[in-house]
Amino acid sequence: MIRVLVAEDSAFMRKVLSDLFKAHPDFELVDTAMNGKEAVEKTVRLKPDLVTMDVNMPVMDGLQALEIIMQDCPVPVVMFSSLTREGAEATIKALSLGAVDFISKTGGAISRIDTIESEIIEKCRIAAGANVRQRPSAVPPAAPAPPIMRRIEWPQRKSLPSYTAPPLTPRTPPVSRTISPSDGSSVRRGSKLVVLGTSTGGPKALQTVIARLPRSLPCGVLVVQHMPPGFTKSLAERLNEISEISVKEAENHDIIEAGHVYIAPGNYHMVVERSGYGREILLNQDPPLGTLRPAADVLFKSAARFGPDVVSVILTGMGSDGAAGMQQIKQAGGYVIAEAESTAVVYGMPRAVVELGIADEVLPLPAIANAIVSAVRK
Repeated sequence: MIRVLVAEDSAFMRKVLSDLFKAHPDFELVDTAMNGKEAVEKTVRLKPDLVTMDVNMPVMDGLQALEIIMQDCPVPVVMFSSLTREGAEATIKALSLGAVDFISKTGGAISRIDTIESEIIEKCRIAAGANVRQRPSAVPPAAPAPPIMRRIEWPQRKSLPSYTAPPLTPRTPPVSRTISPSDGSSVRRGSKLVVLGTSTGGPKALQTVIARLPRSLPCGVLVVQHMPPGFTKSLAERLNEISEISVKEAENHDIIEAGHVYIAPGNYHMVVERSGYGREILLNQDPPLGTLRPAADVLFKSAARFGPDVVSVILTGMGSDGAAGMQQIKQAGGYVIAEAESTAVVYGMPRAVVELGIADEVLPLPAIANAIVSAVRK
């Protein structure tokens, strides 16, 4: 039985979510909270297995409440987020503070809540089993400006504009520029290549790993984080703020540079190929792999052609995405690093790799950045 606390300032939405959980026999609604202060107090007193948390609430907002909960009485938290730019930034902040997952407020008529009911229940079931009580501390982030938030009612009677994918740009030659001594090796193209896949719990795990990579890393890093459109850019920007290494959302025909991290955009597969300019990122909207686009397996299988030059990394996540691609990388002579169960929020994707017997190293999260650096310098 999953004991859940619903924190939502809208009386209507508290009722809707309460009824939703009551309709599923493996959930028990222990209480509701109408603001962040109540959410903190009831989490401490009732010790639920899971908290669902709206971001925008009076008295104390969801981000403030989440930070206190994760410090004082860690429990899996699923955030509810809008599809606005501000909502995406707040979501990434919540995930960096320790929220396990989030659910996008899709808008639409009130009668259409059934369209995301299965997503809510599935994500909450997964989150309830997440390992949040023994998570390592991430590198302390720089102090970015707090996200700007505005009240978004959910569900909305007027539907939000649908997401329009950016066009895939044609290939253009890289712009030459003068390299100053301060640029160091951050613009050199290394012979090695790092590919990394992660899902549930990934944004906070990436905050630990990416922020510990040096600017002098002699190769580029390609990352697939399972995340819908509109959120990966905010994730890249936040990681770039707190990291020495450069981080960006990947663009079609990016030439991979040393000391740079490229995150696959939501709703796009990312592959790597040779080109006249070096190693090049190509984005596509081929069919999802299962339900996933981007998928780690798509990236990993494309990277396997580079054989022993590839260092592959798998972090926390549900399912087995990445395992098949890592097997091809291993067979081609590449290196395989998997996160250990002790630190994984969800030990699904790393477990699949470990059980194949192909991992060269199985490490707790804080040790992975150093392992990457050592592997690419061999």
